[in-house]
Amino acid sequence: MPRARATLCTCLAACLWASPGRAAPAVVPPSPRTRVDAVYPLAEARSDTVAVELAVTVEADGRVGAVEVLKSGGAAFDDAAVAAVKQWRFDPARRDDVAVAVKIRVPFNFAPPAQPAEAPAGEPAPSAPPGQPAPAASQPGPSQPGSSASQPASPPPAPSASPSGPVPSDSASPSSQPAASASQPEPVLDVAARSRRPPPRAASDFVVERDVLAAPPRQSAADMLSSAPGVYVARAEGEAVAHEITLRGFNAAHGQDIEITAGALPLNQVSHLHGQGYADLNWIVPETVRSIRVTEGVYDPRQGDFAVAGSIDFDLAVPRRGVQLRSTGGSFATFRQLVLWAPKGQEDETFAAAAVRRTRGFGMNRGGLSGMAMGQFAFSAAGGWRGKVHVAAYAARAGLAGVLRRDDVAAGVVGFYDSYGDPSANSQSASAARGHLSLELERRGEGGAVTRMAVWTALVDFHSRENFTGYTQRGVVMPQWVGRGDLIEQQNRDFGGGIRLSHRTAGWRPAPWFHAALEVGAAARIHNIQQAQNLLQAPQNETWDRRVDATVLASDVGLYGDLDLRFGKRVRLRGGGRADVLHYDIDDRLGNFIAPYQIESHLVGHRRTATGVAAGPRVSLEVAPVPWVSLFAAYGQGYRSPQARQLDEGERAPFAKVHSTEGGVRMSPLGGRLQLNAAGFATFLAQDLAFDPEEGRLEKVGPTRRAGAAVQLIARPLPWLVAAGSVTYVHAVLRAPPPATAENPSPPYVPGQLLPYVPPVVVRADIGIDKDLAQVKGRPLGLRVGLGYSYLSPRPLPYGQFADPVHLLDASAAVRWSVVEVGVEAFNLLARRWAATEYNFVSDWGTRPIPSLLPARHFAAGPPLSVMGTLTLHF
Repeated sequence: MPRARATLCTCLAACLWASPGRAAPAVVPPSPRTRVDAVYPLAEARSDTVAVELAVTVEADGRVGAVEVLKSGGAAFDDAAVAAVKQWRFDPARRDDVAVAVKIRVPFNFAPPAQPAEAPAGEPAPSAPPGQPAPAASQPGPSQPGSSASQPASPPPAPSASPSGPVPSDSASPSSQPAASASQPEPVLDVAARSRRPPPRAASDFVVERDVLAAPPRQSAADMLSSAPGVYVARAEGEAVAHEITLRGFNAAHGQDIEITAGALPLNQVSHLHGQGYADLNWIVPETVRSIRVTEGVYDPRQGDFAVAGSIDFDLAVPRRGVQLRSTGGSFATFRQLVLWAPKGQEDETFAAAAVRRTRGFGMNRGGLSGMAMGQFAFSAAGGWRGKVHVAAYAARAGLAGVLRRDDVAAGVVGFYDSYGDPSANSQSASAARGHLSLELERRGEGGAVTRMAVWTALVDFHSRENFTGYTQRGVVMPQWVGRGDLIEQQNRDFGGGIRLSHRTAGWRPAPWFHAALEVGAAARIHNIQQAQNLLQAPQNETWDRRVDATVLASDVGLYGDLDLRFGKRVRLRGGGRADVLHYDIDDRLGNFIAPYQIESHLVGHRRTATGVAAGPRVSLEVAPVPWVSLFAAYGQGYRSPQARQLDEGERAPFAKVHSTEGGVRMSPLGGRLQLNAAGFATFLAQDLAFDPEEGRLEKVGPTRRAGAAVQLIARPLPWLVAAGSVTYVHAVLRAPPPATAENPSPPYVPGQLLPYVPPVVVRADIGIDKDLAQVKGRPLGLRVGLGYSYLSPRPLPYGQFADPVHLLDASAAVRWSVVEVGVEAFNLLARRWAATEYNFVSDWGTRPIPSLLPARHFAAGPPLSVMGTLTLHF
């Protein structure tokens, strides 16, 4: 039975595009290091040669990424070719000595099964030398394109799927025929639409690839972040509120200490009532996330506002082309419908997706409904420019159960998944909406020169009603009003836009051992923000006290420079600086409030402006003693912008400054099939924030220090198996007392006091299996299994308390055949009762005859065991 082997065309170094005026980047094409032969599908045996042509993305680490059928030979032959090429390994393509992702065309020619030729009478049939396969049947199978050499007839070798070992890119099997275009070869090398990923700035600069992201089940794009070392993600406040994120010892709440982007689109909001740097990720369809870069620490001059713990960037693309229809339903009347269109023949960044999700929720007052739509189009333009247009819209509303006192749950006053049977508690809800549009342009020139431009605009609206403390608040407008309920209403509407510009010069190489390049960039954004906060009296939700009514005009102009120096192939020094000028114009309509017991001497309201500058250096050193080991040392200064309403007239905006330092190692032995990253770090923050339940927002707690270490291991021992795990340890403490207030002029402080809400230990493990088991009616029967496990050690709480540890195990399994995939997903498989978040503060819910003024532990329940069934159709 013949083997069908693939051959790469000899024109791998052909020009990238044929458009006039395009500067062709100097790309050294990839070469196959390990090949696996395709197995001829005997059930579909034919008398003619079957040609299949694939478009294969070769990733920067030499692995095979997305595979698309350009020329079909029938389902069985297509599947056989795809199954074989997915097991190939390459020496990656390189541009300017840097590995890059590219697309190549790989033709497979399946020759028909040859019959043994009869030997002349009296003569033995030809035989092969011991240990060698017999020569192939006579066919026009040249070893070089255009050749007319033929081979003598003989029994063909048995089919095999074992690796054939390293081979040159232009080799050809005697049993293979030239591709249809061999005599007139067309370009077969295309730079993948994905922009070249920048090299890591430190040992803890992680990229979580699609195979790890897709291994365990995920309910949202934010859940994918948990696979990055030191990251914990929880949805403590319901379906329509941004997730809470913990990163490397920073309780970043809804984004206060993490710069979050999706390409050129910034997601943090520069001033938000619910949390500074608020970033809602619910609009992202998880099936459109190709990878996530999590840069822990501040060592890159491109990192801007809110990059205190680090930064996160979502790479949106769909490698698997076609139409996907996915329905999910299960526990708590949850239903989700997805429609995803990734047109074949287009780049991975081109897609359109829409999803609707509805749930009754896992307890009282937790139902929600959301809808999202997003589209992206990648294109090429004259002059060597490539571009990407992105648009998205999202809306959601959900009920909120709020928090419960642990002593009330222990006493049986309220159930673990209930909410208080009180009008104020049952009136809690949240809604969110957003729409945004962005355009990105990129041009690559000779010698590694790159020019990038981007422009974006977004409208984001948030409205919530939450009660954390029950009935403790006294009115500010009317102090005699008390006990009407602490239902806090917050409204935040932000309309803004911005631009980003950067240019990296061509490399300067005055000596063979020295290479230098400089990148300069600028970013600007401006926002008009409407904010309001009131106290409501349920159930009519009448406003009984007003706390905030303001308009904020905020702008940010930032400049950076980044110098890249390489000394030989083993030493690389990168560094520069960044400076941002932030300006605020605040119309605080409740400022200079006149208390009822004072004589009115002015009109209420306070208009003020403030400006400040944040600047700091960033530098990293990389030493590679051997090609698969890199040692890193890095230092940088980052910042978080202030809450606008806290600024005084003419004040220099008091940025929260962070000093971050790190040392570590990155190793990728066994051809990249094993990756090990380890780092030790320390960060010093001038002014930290913590959640204040009485006001429902973040408040200052003083300067802090964090020190710790992180280890990550990723293994891909087989083409169908991936395993990833990480452990992060952090010791986070306050370095000085919290800022004094009129209510608390001498806040308590103990040297070395643990920072509240920060888990000292975070553990994560992911395992994914994606394997074809057998051929059924000419099509592969595939199995996909995934596991994801998270552990959080007990977290310190205010007043010397500790939260309970968290153990979460999620699992999924699916079977696919032809266009159909059926699966099951289980979340919290251990069926543990756990708290998504915990607090310690004073509250009064009327559950005891005499209210207590002592702090008590409160929690928001995490979801119990839930099981979902999935049906997916791929076209």
